[in-house]
Amino acid sequence: MTHATTRIILDEHAALSAMLRSILMLLAEHRRQQSLPDFTALRAMLFYVDQFPEQLHHRHESELLFPKLRARVPLARELLDRLDHEHARGERNIREVEHALLMFEMLGEAHRARFEAAMERYAEFYLAHMALEEKEILPLAERILGADDWDELDTAFRRHRDPFTGHEPADEWRALFTRIVNAVPAPIGLGPAAARRPRMAARA
Repeated sequence: MTHATTRIILDEHAALSAMLRSILMLLAEHRRQQSLPDFTALRAMLFYVDQFPEQLHHRHESELLFPKLRARVPLARELLDRLDHEHARGERNIREVEHALLMFEMLGEAHRARFEAAMERYAEFYLAHMALEEKEILPLAERILGADDWDELDTAFRRHRDPFTGHEPADEWRALFTRIVNAVPAPIGLGPAAARRPRMAARA
């Protein structure tokens, strides 16, 4: 039996993986075309990553799931500490990516490579982090935790309704998700692979 919490975590991982890969795909296409990306769409995508996976998804793992495993499996504490450290590191890393995007948008083409490198580092870091959780932590939780643990976890995780895992967005988030869906290609959205945009003129 796979519990609701595990399914929710896996669904949220899949949504974030698709989002990160969509960003990298868009950047690669615009680089080939020597065109500007849609900065508004990129800001919206990074804002989603910051607000949902970084702030909500990680918080549920670090504050609810990981403490239960620490209490029952002392040998897993080192790995759980590492994952908690990566959660904190992820919050710092997304700020670096957002700042690099702003520099690219405001200061011009000379800063494209810096943003792309920051984005690639972040995606690589996050994909490896999620793979480790899926390989080690979720199977451990399924083996070790009891019915009362799962009741508590399932109740908490079900409150986190990420629209990119199939839930209807709350009214305050609807405009953000509509913008992302319309600007981004599959598997996240309905937009073209990369619309042609003007080449960026050199800034003085």
